[in-house]
Amino acid sequence: MLGEVVAEEKGKVTGTRVLEGHRVEVSFQASGKMLGVAHTDTATYWSEMRPDGTMFGEGHGIIMTADGESATWKGNGVGRLTGRGMGVAWRGAVYYYSASAKLSRLNRVAAVFEYETDENGNTTGKVWEWS
Repeated sequence: MLGEVVAEEKGKVTGTRVLEGHRVEVSFQASGKMLGVAHTDTATYWSEMRPDGTMFGEGHGIIMTADGESATWKGNGVGRLTGRGMGVAWRGAVYYYSASAKLSRLNRVAAVFEYETDENGNTTGKVWEWS
């Protein structure tokens, strides 16, 4: 069952790189709130176009809070082109780890996300606890 929203953020694609085959690597930086704490998310993921036009991707990142605490994450998901330039809508699962007292609750949960990238490289994301 989906629980409460544990994170929301907005950001910008900071770089892309074409890898071998149909793979693209994307880096982004975003900021928002995680468990009510202001944070910055710096991340990289790769995505691969599949024969049916959908995409599969995997990524990892680091979350830094305003007071210097951190968390790392790994996740994967399925994407579809939105029809607006290089815009993509992603849905998937993410797993966090943190030694921070403020963020350690994330160590015990799986989370699911919705992440959108528009045609201008702007990103928005929302993450729910999955229990």
